[in-house]
Amino acid sequence: MHEEYAILCETYPHPVCALNFTNPFELLVATMLSAQTTDKQVNKVTPELFSRYPDARALAGANVQDVERIIHSLGFFHTKAQRAIDLSRALLETHDGEVPSTMDELTALPGVGRKTANVVLGNAFGVPGFPVDTHVIRVTGRLHWRTDWRTPHPDPVHIESEICAVFDPADWTDLSHRLIFHGRDTCHARGPECGRCPLAGTCPSAGIF
Repeated sequence: MHEEYAILCETYPHPVCALNFTNPFELLVATMLSAQTTDKQVNKVTPELFSRYPDARALAGANVQDVERIIHSLGFFHTKAQRAIDLSRALLETHDGEVPSTMDELTALPGVGRKTANVVLGNAFGVPGFPVDTHVIRVTGRLHWRTDWRTPHPDPVHIESEICAVFDPADWTDLSHRLIFHGRDTCHARGPECGRCPLAGTCPSAGIF
């Protein structure tokens, strides 16, 4: 596992969050918007969104139809627009508009699960976090990095716990980034490019898809 991760470190030497943001509030909202769509699509709509609504106070008072217009190119934009407003209102009510920096406080906010919280913790606050998205689930399963790799519907919380137990906390955020990049670039859900994969020599799933 650690030898394969060393290869990923060489392949992706400078991992960064794919979402564009300038502060924790922007990252929190952008991550919430990224559910069931791509970071690239989110990055197309957030400049206008954050120009109009730069903080929780502004977005909490937004008209939901105006937010829907801005993010309409995203999937489930009706629901996401309302959730962004509800999230902003909760930040005002419980944290004076500031984004909290602990897992418990973040996951207590409406629409914020562990994955979103880990993204914010690791990338906005420098707090070790290991976001488990579909790429992380797929790549760790194919590599047999986790004991439940045969499970068709694995539990992200279990994956987070098991992977984090064998990596240094300082590595967690970049580890997630690198697994995500590898999933996007090479280890695709359909038609993984095993022929050019840097891990093909040790991957137990190489060539079977």
